[in-house]
Amino acid sequence: MMSRVKNKWLLKGVTALCMAGMLLAAAPLSVMPVLATEAVYINDDQRADAHAEMKFYMETLIKRENPEQYIKDELGDILYSGIYYIANSEKMKEEEMWAHVAKIKGLMDAAVSKTGETTTTTEFLSLADNWETPTVSYGQKVSIVLPIINMGEEWLTDLLVEPVISNDVNEWPFVPDSTGSTQNFKEIPGCATRLYDEAFYNRREVTYTFTVREDVLTGYYPLKFQVWYSKDGIRCSKPVELTVYVFCQGKPGSGRIGMSDVSNVSQPRIIVTGFTTEPAEVFAGDTFMLTVHVKNTSNDTAVNNVLFDLQAVEGGAEGSNGSVTNSYAAFLPTSGSSSIYVEKMTAGSVHDLQIEMQAKADLSQKPYVVTVGMKYDTELKADLTDEAKVSIPVKQESKFDSSTPEVMPPDIMVGEQSNVMFQIYNTGKTTLYNVQVKFEADSVEGGDTFIGNLSPGATGNVDAMVNGIAQTMDDGIVKAVIFYEDDAGNQTRVEKDITIFVSEMMMMEDPMMDMPMEDFEEPQKKLSTGVIIGIIAGAVVLAGAVILVLFKVRKKKKNAKLLEEDLMDLEKDE
Repeated sequence: MMSRVKNKWLLKGVTALCMAGMLLAAAPLSVMPVLATEAVYINDDQRADAHAEMKFYMETLIKRENPEQYIKDELGDILYSGIYYIANSEKMKEEEMWAHVAKIKGLMDAAVSKTGETTTTTEFLSLADNWETPTVSYGQKVSIVLPIINMGEEWLTDLLVEPVISNDVNEWPFVPDSTGSTQNFKEIPGCATRLYDEAFYNRREVTYTFTVREDVLTGYYPLKFQVWYSKDGIRCSKPVELTVYVFCQGKPGSGRIGMSDVSNVSQPRIIVTGFTTEPAEVFAGDTFMLTVHVKNTSNDTAVNNVLFDLQAVEGGAEGSNGSVTNSYAAFLPTSGSSSIYVEKMTAGSVHDLQIEMQAKADLSQKPYVVTVGMKYDTELKADLTDEAKVSIPVKQESKFDSSTPEVMPPDIMVGEQSNVMFQIYNTGKTTLYNVQVKFEADSVEGGDTFIGNLSPGATGNVDAMVNGIAQTMDDGIVKAVIFYEDDAGNQTRVEKDITIFVSEMMMMEDPMMDMPMEDFEEPQKKLSTGVIIGIIAGAVVLAGAVILVLFKVRKKKKNAKLLEEDLMDLEKDE
């Protein structure tokens, strides 16, 4: 059945082709060109393509230029007129349609050009000061974080950030990649107070990840980023350009940025890797040995005729108006010279510089900087210079004195108290922290006194009451222990001896308590007569003795006076 149907339709098709051929053969020659050049007009699918193209172009303009609202309304009217014209043109060819689309785009461009512009100034956008220059080697990836802050009072919107990319390795050290290089964010708040802290809090951070080229040169590369924005709905005419730096390490022998082709070799750099002092703690007025460790970081270039010069920062005493007087170097070399000469440092080698120095006696307790200046040559260049700094902490020895303690009373019995008073004087140039006094002995307790911090020249008073708790079994020495801390929290203990004797409390016994009651009554009766007579007799004897002594003294005085008069007479006779 199916085969018969197929054959039937095949027969009809052949018949139709034959009839068409006969008609073409019989037709006049003038009719033939008309059939071959019949016009082809646009269909609905092509109209939809034109509609989409014009709409996309308008949306792109709005996103890029951010025009004012009345311009947006005008763009909508232009788009509608273009769509309406093409939709209602039945006999429009494809080339005519696209020509009309180009005309609509031109009208949109003209409308956008009428909008206002805002002038770009660097007072608005900049980078926060927490930016750190990253270091990366060839072939590695690195993340560049841009902390963007707005120091202007106005809010900025529709921000777009894009790096300035170049194929020149001297300008752009990364593998060029345009995909995903543009980033945007909606807004960044204004800084109403015009203070940095507020702007830093409102910052926006944009992160880029790049791959360093294999043929990168060694050195610092400036990376430029353009930031577009709108203010009060008006697009900026030019972008803000922000610049950050990245240090790239190239392959050995790859050369450095800015070097000529003749001397395109790695330029060495001498760095300070650390330092030590002997002794480890440097006190003001002490002499110490300073050892500075330096290294030639180049992997392929040696340096010659290296001259190191170690100079300490200048300091001095502060005057009444805050100015520094008697300026001098904090450290002075004991040999009189601060220069050290090294004939050669091979590539990658390290060297120790040693110099004996003395710290000035009146330095304050704080770190002091020593600058290490370097001057050296290579085979291709001479008089290359570099500089590094080390910071040496200087300490002031803690000093104090105390007055002679006053102990009242120095002899007490168990259960009684003694008052101990003395003063503590800070005679050094550093603050004594958490000063306190405690008393240590087996015979007393208590009296702990907290004084607090004592600045240089200050005095602390100790007024303590100690309690006697046991009889003194030794020479009566009680240790007054003075504790204090330095600025690092290290505690110092100093003992001061005082003398306090503690004795047992004596119990008074009544001798009459052991006598019987009958024996107690009888002597009382006798005391009323015999004892009274004895007391009177004793008083008489005592009075006689006193009179006798006075008589003898008076007699001696009289004899002495007579002797003195005789001597005076003898002198007159002579």
